[in-house]
Amino acid sequence: MSKIISLANQKGGVGKTTTSINLAAALAKQGKRVLLIDADPQANTSSGLGVEIRELDNTVYECLVNSVDPHTAILETNTPNLYLIPSHIDLVGAEIEMLNMEHREKLLKNILDQVRNEYDYILIDCSPSLGLITVNALTASDSVIIPVQCEFFALEGIAKLLNTIKIIKSKLNPALKIEGFLLTMYDNRLRLSNQVYEEVKRHFGDLVFNTVIARNVRLSEAPSHGVSVLEYDPSSKGAKNYTALAKELIARNK
Repeated sequence: MSKIISLANQKGGVGKTTTSINLAAALAKQGKRVLLIDADPQANTSSGLGVEIRELDNTVYECLVNSVDPHTAILETNTPNLYLIPSHIDLVGAEIEMLNMEHREKLLKNILDQVRNEYDYILIDCSPSLGLITVNALTASDSVIIPVQCEFFALEGIAKLLNTIKIIKSKLNPALKIEGFLLTMYDNRLRLSNQVYEEVKRHFGDLVFNTVIARNVRLSEAPSHGVSVLEYDPSSKGAKNYTALAKELIARNK
């Protein structure tokens, strides 16, 4: 049985998409069969894996709004074992179109139920908002990874996300758990990075991943080449961090 994990934080620029792409690739490199869902209208996960978005027939939008078979939207990537359901700018309007649909919070769950047994992990890259599509992602998920940037306002907004998770647990998905908080853009030369790490650790204890994602220029460069950092520069700090994170995630789920 596969595990479905959302990557969520309504604060933008915290490393959700970077983590979605590179954690998925790292899990695939560990021999896991992985499906990555791009649930963000900006479609950065799709373009970051080299997908030409304008040429797509089916995306997550068609699956949600037109009940298209998800198998027809799944693409192979450059990484063996890693597959993608891409996004499209049309997804911006999906929330309005979904409003009058029956069981609108469970549309993505129904889609993933059709494919989940074919994968070890399904990762969902959520948009930086707490709208209906993010609610769909959390309702479909077994757990959620919350990336937290090592900066002054790191914990700002997390209370809102935790409250959303609490509401979804009480009304839509009682089994939803927090997989962990992931510290991103960490720079051990900065006192602030260490202070943020200590603060998050003090608040959330064992829920914080031991692995931290350091600032790394290769992580920023890889998407422009349409590949994960593990393909772009396997010896980089970014590739090593995400490999360590994948191994930690696998160990947590044994």
